[in-house]
Amino acid sequence: MSDVHPVVIVGSGAAGLTAAVYAARANLKPIVIDGSLPGGQLTTTTDVENYPGFPEGVMGPELMERMRKQAERFGTQFIFDQVAECDFTSEIKVIKCNQQEIKAHTVVIATGASPRLLGLDAEKKLMGRGVSTCATCDGAFFRDANLVVVGGGDSAMEESTFLTKFAKKVYLVHRRQEFRASKIMQERALKNPKIEVIYDSAVSVINDVEKGEVTGVEIQNLKTKETHDLAVDGVFVAIGHIPNSAPFKGAIKTDENGYILTEKGTQTSAAGVFAAGDCVDHVYRQAITAAGMGCMAALDAERYLAARGLDT
Repeated sequence: MSDVHPVVIVGSGAAGLTAAVYAARANLKPIVIDGSLPGGQLTTTTDVENYPGFPEGVMGPELMERMRKQAERFGTQFIFDQVAECDFTSEIKVIKCNQQEIKAHTVVIATGASPRLLGLDAEKKLMGRGVSTCATCDGAFFRDANLVVVGGGDSAMEESTFLTKFAKKVYLVHRRQEFRASKIMQERALKNPKIEVIYDSAVSVINDVEKGEVTGVEIQNLKTKETHDLAVDGVFVAIGHIPNSAPFKGAIKTDENGYILTEKGTQTSAAGVFAAGDCVDHVYRQAITAAGMGCMAALDAERYLAARGLDT
């Protein structure tokens, strides 16, 4: 592709597809680079009950397919490729993908973030079937259940506390004797009668892949190496996220954890480059907030182009 496109969107999750809908309706003929997981994290989930407009809920893959068709309806072009590196130093942005080089006047980065996982084989096989990385998304599916939360930071405390609204019992499994979480978050969790902490331990096995659902876990004490089984209905992994910002390293500013820094809406440190969704947001991390940011980024890109007479 030798043409310079008005808008190139990197990522095809809720943020990227919403940006595409807005940019396409503005007749900016956006190009969307799918990335390694077309549709983003929601394609790995089952029921989604907290996205507005679906009173009966909707399957994650179906929601993303609907968003994609909506973007396509207005003329969005999709490219199945991955970004390797970028050059944002000039007016024309250069995006080097594995298979081609794409040029653009504006870029919307919506590459999301990947949850850190435990590394267990069953973890991926049971994702969305009892294993989750988002209590806000999936907690309501576990009413009166026994659950495990793995982690020791603020996220683990917050997820454990949130899950007690639905669960009968929450086991908080942490590798050490002391938590990394802030004192106030620790106190809130430790005072909750539904939460039981299992210190110096790790989840070593998640059962049962053959049944296609979580039936229990094996807990290993990291000091004594002893193990014991725990019957639970779900496992929530809360050990952090990794923003998918590596291809943009050096081209835009990020914080110490790799989250893209924005100001005045969705503007990054590079003029004409905007960012939205979980690659920016390490607080809310919801499909609806990502979609909202995608809308903002598209509007910011449209205004940037209009100010330079490049929107026709």
